[in-house]
Amino acid sequence: MIDNSKLPIVRGQYKFDSRVPNWFDLEGRAEVLFKPKDLEDLSTFLKNVDTKIKIQLIGAGSNVIISDQGISGILIKLSSDFAKIRHDDSTITIGGASLCQTVAQYCHNYGLGGLEFLSGIPGTIGGAIAMNAGCYGSEISNNLIKAKALDFEGNSLEINNSDFGFFYRGNNLAKKYIFIEGVFSINLTDKILVREKINQLQIQRESSQPIRAKTGGSTFKNPPQKKAWELIDAIGFRGKKLGDAQFSSKHCNFLINIGKAKSDDLLNLGNEAKKQIHEKFGIDLEWEIKELK
Repeated sequence: MIDNSKLPIVRGQYKFDSRVPNWFDLEGRAEVLFKPKDLEDLSTFLKNVDTKIKIQLIGAGSNVIISDQGISGILIKLSSDFAKIRHDDSTITIGGASLCQTVAQYCHNYGLGGLEFLSGIPGTIGGAIAMNAGCYGSEISNNLIKAKALDFEGNSLEINNSDFGFFYRGNNLAKKYIFIEGVFSINLTDKILVREKINQLQIQRESSQPIRAKTGGSTFKNPPQKKAWELIDAIGFRGKKLGDAQFSSKHCNFLINIGKAKSDDLLNLGNEAKKQIHEKFGIDLEWEIKELK
């Protein structure tokens, strides 16, 4: 248990025993939820917090399973001060708390091309940088020029794209830093063209994914030369249920909460699929969704 009286003095907000909003609509709570007021506040917190306390991050809550037993330690959620967006003729600078879909709308409003695919990513820019998020053939690493980050000692630094070591749905630095903002390449174009591309992606997403369900996005990363959904389908898990957890019948690499699912239901159903796929195909699927506990 954290001694609340010994937490660093901040200008932001601590919430104790706080329910954490998440796309699966799970009921897990955070021991302490911290929303820093601004970059200086977050840096001060990290420099002064007890290093023995577990620190974790959450963005939009879109690709996480919140443990029903709760999240121990301190969970950081960046405030709206970290969601600012600005651009010039060739780059756009996006705060880490900005929703990817908000960025896509901003790009439409100003006729900025290159980041339309963000309309299909449920989450924040900080999380998208951390996991090299992508869809429909595009990913964050294609456009990211550099990022501003804090390490967990509160020190600020700038990281160039080439230093990340990006790979499919990840990079070598995500566990070491909090990504505060990213600078991305864009091209000036006609806002009608941007809107048309976003609309095409949205139609494609709507037709193939259960986007109106309580879900966390893609459950597993695609293994080399395979599609995770094909493997899940091959073991007969399309529509498979455990309690109120279910593999979607529409896209079976999506776990969904069809009622009052527990975190263990989602995790156990996913792990059973992993087990059977390994036994049948010798392939070890890797979770794309993260568990917070």
